[in-house]
Amino acid sequence: MTAAITSVFNDGIFAEQFERYRHDPASVDETWRQYFRIAESLFGQGAATPASAPAGGTTYDVAFLRKVAAAASLQQAIRSYGHYAVQLDPLGTPPPGAEDLSPAYWGLTEADLQAIPGEALGDVRFATAADAIARKREVYAGRIGWEVWHLEVDEERDWFQRAFRDGVLTRDLTPEEKKDTLRRLNQVDGLERFIGRAYQGYKRFSVEGTDTLIPMLDEVIRESGRSGAREIVIGMAHRGRLNVLTNVMGKPFESLFAEFEGRHDHVDGNATGDVKYHMGFVGSRDVDGKAVTLRLAPNPSHLEVVNPVVEGMVRALQRVPGRMGERDELAVVPVAIHGDAAFPGEGIVAETLNISHLNAYRTGGTIHIIVNNQVGFTTDPTDARSTHYASDLAKGFEMPVFHVNADDAQACITAVRVACAYRATFKKDVLIDLVGYRRHGHNEGDEPMYTQPTRYARIRKHPTVPQVWASRLVAEGVVTEAEAAEVEQAESQHYADIHARFKQSLLGSEQHAPWPAEPARAPKPVPTNVASEKLQYVNDALLTWPSDLTPNPRLAKQLERRRETMGEQGGIEWGHAEALAFGTLLIDGMSVRITGQDAERGTFSHRHAVLSDSENGRKYAPLANLPGAKGVFEIFNSALSETAVLAFEYGFSTVATDALTLWEAQFGDFVNVAQPIIDQFIVADRAKWGQDSSVVMLLPHGYEGQGPEHSSARLERFLQMCAEGNMTVAYCSTPAQYFHLLRRQALRTSRRPLICMQPKSLLRLPQAASKLDDLSQGGFQSVIDDPIASQHRDDVRRIVFCTGKLYYDMALAATRNPNVALVRVEELYPWPHEEIVRIMDLYPVIEQVVWAQEEPKNQGAWTYVQPRLRASAGASVGVRYVGRPERASPAEGYMDAHQAEQARIIAMVMDTGEVATERTPMQVGQ
Repeated sequence: MTAAITSVFNDGIFAEQFERYRHDPASVDETWRQYFRIAESLFGQGAATPASAPAGGTTYDVAFLRKVAAAASLQQAIRSYGHYAVQLDPLGTPPPGAEDLSPAYWGLTEADLQAIPGEALGDVRFATAADAIARKREVYAGRIGWEVWHLEVDEERDWFQRAFRDGVLTRDLTPEEKKDTLRRLNQVDGLERFIGRAYQGYKRFSVEGTDTLIPMLDEVIRESGRSGAREIVIGMAHRGRLNVLTNVMGKPFESLFAEFEGRHDHVDGNATGDVKYHMGFVGSRDVDGKAVTLRLAPNPSHLEVVNPVVEGMVRALQRVPGRMGERDELAVVPVAIHGDAAFPGEGIVAETLNISHLNAYRTGGTIHIIVNNQVGFTTDPTDARSTHYASDLAKGFEMPVFHVNADDAQACITAVRVACAYRATFKKDVLIDLVGYRRHGHNEGDEPMYTQPTRYARIRKHPTVPQVWASRLVAEGVVTEAEAAEVEQAESQHYADIHARFKQSLLGSEQHAPWPAEPARAPKPVPTNVASEKLQYVNDALLTWPSDLTPNPRLAKQLERRRETMGEQGGIEWGHAEALAFGTLLIDGMSVRITGQDAERGTFSHRHAVLSDSENGRKYAPLANLPGAKGVFEIFNSALSETAVLAFEYGFSTVATDALTLWEAQFGDFVNVAQPIIDQFIVADRAKWGQDSSVVMLLPHGYEGQGPEHSSARLERFLQMCAEGNMTVAYCSTPAQYFHLLRRQALRTSRRPLICMQPKSLLRLPQAASKLDDLSQGGFQSVIDDPIASQHRDDVRRIVFCTGKLYYDMALAATRNPNVALVRVEELYPWPHEEIVRIMDLYPVIEQVVWAQEEPKNQGAWTYVQPRLRASAGASVGVRYVGRPERASPAEGYMDAHQAEQARIIAMVMDTGEVATERTPMQVGQ
């Protein structure tokens, strides 16, 4: 801006800019374009020619035009930087301001602005530039800080300019609306104060200081409902959550009080529960005679991780019943409520914003609200972020940002109206920065005077949000002081009355018994085999594509082999079996959604679910065009993210009960980037919140000599977290097993996540391939006996149990000991005790049982398997470990070291000499 105004007073630059403007107005800055348009309107075409132009140019008052240009620059500065002059801090910290906002900075006086006609600034509504500038200050530097001029799309900037000009969205609240807001704020404050008195010392993470969040959410519900929303999904952390649960979602106050008393409503399958400010709720609100469903997603204390979960839920809910593949982005609105320290501090926020416009993840825009306490726990903003505003990250993702003072309910509600209208119009994210304070310590038990003494000295003297609003309404003559006091007293008494009735109620008098620690029940079996005719139909359909599509010739030849492998000779590989599983599910009406960083082709070039035309790059997905399919197939290459995209798919799967939802890691090793989603949602959601998911995680795993970052999907971590039937952990060794496992996961009525260790070298290993009969008959086998040793069971002295790829390393070894049986454990959790016992009983002269694995002893399945395998083997047979020793790193980084270790493991497996064993009996358990 400084360069622009300096150039106004340099005739050479002036002439250059004008020449560029004459040839292409878009080639110069908007300030110059505005100036030249003004000059032309005032003095006619050609009038903007500078004094140094050739003879024949129109003459004019150069000094006056410079003043006009300066006034235009001032106007633009107010639009762009007026938010720096808005009083945002309720506690009185003055706004930083900006030099550009002063007329003196541009060489202007008040007299100059009075002398310039309003028309010169492009606004015929005002007689003078002074009036036009005053109006701009009122809009852009008044009660709301608008940051919208960074948006790249002209249509969006024009929309805001029209919205501010016509004033419909920014209109004042009516007297009745102001009174309703006063009552609402007193309801919010009354609940917080009552809980603080009735349950002293309990954590509640009060909303006090940002009480206007509740009437803002009310307005989101009203405006979204009027725009066609049938459902609103909210994600938020703990701050203000109890007020949202009750006063917004409709959770009974008696239920909340019962939780403070240590009494809980039983939820089926909820074995342990969670604290009250993590729980979710589903409610409803009437908007103009139409019911709008409200969902508050449950979430842990891990700040911001719920955001992509909510987006996934919304994506699933936006699907239009009966119209395959269609979504209605206006029908379901996501609302994300953030903390001011967490929004710029947690990387999951940036990941979620990054995927918001991508085809795989878009939901038509999210309404974001930062509940800005101006402190994070005990950390000041100067230590929490490198940006001026907590919201600055959002501007990099083309989001408009509105800053409001939490004490100004009018501004807060106006910001919501504009935000909802913008979202409905452009289907994009929008953010409101609600600047307030936190009246108490972080959790009401903390003493904030220890760390922010001067700030909290001001807070203790500062009136509450409803008191500030009441004073304003009294000053405006909307209510009297007595009426305001009456409203406050009535709402406070309301909670006392509810609490008194609750104390006398059955809910208040009965002590809830602890939840029983019930053993996990095995899900009911479901048939997963598919008739060979149906499999042939699906296979032929997937190998038929439009005549004008030219796939890569080499790839087309590979795919064509899939016709042959359906014959007697077999050879069905991993990607082929997966496609048949997906296709048969689609035919039967089950939808399939799979995403991952390279999901379309597959990291190891095995899937090829999307074909690219070699001549024009056009994409075609045979599964998405399967004739007769009743389900929808979606496959997307995801953004380079694990945390946000896995959370999204988890959220999608909690709602989409009619879909098989899969996420594939590029390499299984990278799944630990998404550990919070696994720990907080996938593993424990049913135990904490009674919530179910059937998401499938495909994690490439196996030791190929590729180093410590491309070997292990950390199988041990998943097994360590298995309990109460919370998930399935499987490690298939054949494509047919994978086929049946996927179909079982989709068709089961009991919905729990599936963790699937995926192969790499087995994807095309001929010995691992399957035949058509393997898919059309039988089903998933949790344990697979040795096909060779089972022919001479009386000779077997040692049974070696193993998983996955290691089986083939041992089975194909140059020296195969006939006294050794290699048995594959395909499903590790739930532990297949009965199947293992059954197979062991088939070998009458067993002397040793071995667990063999590629992973180090402190990793892989051993620590999980050891007690369970001993119990399955019985006290009379010892159990021995064969594998790598305990190590800090999961795998060797050098190929020769890897090969030496693999050879050592195989040699030990095949050696049946006397070995020391451990014989510790134990009870069988999950």
